[in-house]
Amino acid sequence: MSGPRRRSILISRLGGRPLGGVLDELRGIILDGEVPPGSAIPVDAVAAAFGVSRIPVREALMTLIGEGLVDHRPNGGYRVATMTAAEFTEIYLVREALETAALRAAVELAGEDDDRQALAALGALDAAISAYDGRLYHRESRRFHLALLRPCRMRRLLHMLDAAWNMTEPLQPMTHLDGERRALLHADHAGMLAAFRARDAEALTAVFAEHHHRLQTAIGALPHDTGLFEPAENQAGSGTPSGSGPGMGTPIGSGSGPIGSTRAGGRVSGVSGESSPGSSGIGAPGSSGG
Repeated sequence: MSGPRRRSILISRLGGRPLGGVLDELRGIILDGEVPPGSAIPVDAVAAAFGVSRIPVREALMTLIGEGLVDHRPNGGYRVATMTAAEFTEIYLVREALETAALRAAVELAGEDDDRQALAALGALDAAISAYDGRLYHRESRRFHLALLRPCRMRRLLHMLDAAWNMTEPLQPMTHLDGERRALLHADHAGMLAAFRARDAEALTAVFAEHHHRLQTAIGALPHDTGLFEPAENQAGSGTPSGSGPGMGTPIGSGSGPIGSTRAGGRVSGVSGESSPGSSGIGAPGSSGG
């Protein structure tokens, strides 16, 4: 006979502190990277944790499906969204196009305060490199990029970039890279900052293009056993994934696992520096990225 079922770490954490809205809490946990892609999301257990009916939980999950953070499979329930390597590459192409446009506009409008913020963000990346902390580097990398992007003042573009960036956050790609590759990417960051401060749009976008190519190449070279991507055959011929993906044994709100066990309690906030419907809002220090 099996022993008593262990209570989820996530449920224990939720029970020990004041809760925000269901949507914000679920989105924040997914974007923090504490829940592996493919993890099941049991509606009843989440509803019980929040002390609500299943209706607001399902409404929150439908919003997260629209944001690309959650999948729903007929007769299979909800789970944290997975993606294939090809889908990941597609999202990075979108990000590259949006970020290039934003950088060109930002460098023309940036001032001394923007320089100081970008310099501080690069300093935080220095600290993450020195600490050999992949998760911290992942988070501070996004903060640095956003420090260069915010001066563009193109709210709609930044909102689209916010959404595209968030789709890759559950995978936490930067945490899978070794120290040598992170050091090379960090050298790119220094070059981007130098061009930004010189207000040289051509140099900035050239360094950024090389940086983006280097990052995609590094992620593409990762061993296939990392569980980072779902095999393409699992999604072939279906608009929603079928079959098991990475992390299927780690449900939100049910069972045990890493969910919520190391979450810092911060919120991921958006590129524009303000919350927006259907967006976590990139740009606060608690954000992550690649």
